[in-house]
Amino acid sequence: MLPKIRTAALILLLAAMASGVLSRHRSALASTTRGGEAEIRALLEMQTAAWNRGDVDAFLSGYWKSDETEFAGANGLVRGWQAVRDRYVRNYPDAKAMGRLTFSHLEVHETCADAAYAIGQYQLERERDRPAGIFTLNFRKFPEGWRIVADHTTAFPEAAASGTR
Repeated sequence: MLPKIRTAALILLLAAMASGVLSRHRSALASTTRGGEAEIRALLEMQTAAWNRGDVDAFLSGYWKSDETEFAGANGLVRGWQAVRDRYVRNYPDAKAMGRLTFSHLEVHETCADAAYAIGQYQLERERDRPAGIFTLNFRKFPEGWRIVADHTTAFPEAAASGTR
C-alpha cells in the first residue's frame, strides 16, 4: 500500500511542477504578445509621422527590404521592396501629393511570436480631396524588429471617402 501512495504523490508532484512550468510559459508568451503589439503600433506611428513630413524613405523603413515584400491594391500586385518604393514615389511624388495621414479603427493581432497582422482604416487629407480606405498589413519579426511583409490597401469609392454615401 505504501508504494502506491508514494507513486500517487510523485505523480501529483510532477503534475504540479508541469502546471507551474506551463503557467510561466503562458505568462511569458502573453507578455511577448503584448510587447509585439506595442512595437507594431510604434512602427505604424513612426510611419505616420514620416508620411506627414513627406519622407517616403523613412515611411518605407517599416517594410521588409526584400524581393518577397508585396503590395496589393486596386491596380494589382507589386512584388519586391524596390517596386513598392517605386509605386509610392510615382503615386506620391511630394509632400503635397502625400497629404496628412491618419489611421483609425486599428487592430493588431499576433498570430505567433514572430507573425502578426493589422487591419484598420486610413484617411488622407489633401488640398483637393480626402481619400480614405482600409488596409491589412502582414508583419514578421526580424532581428531588426517588426516589418511589413505584405500590404493590402484598398481605397473607398470617392463618395464614401467624402462622406456622401
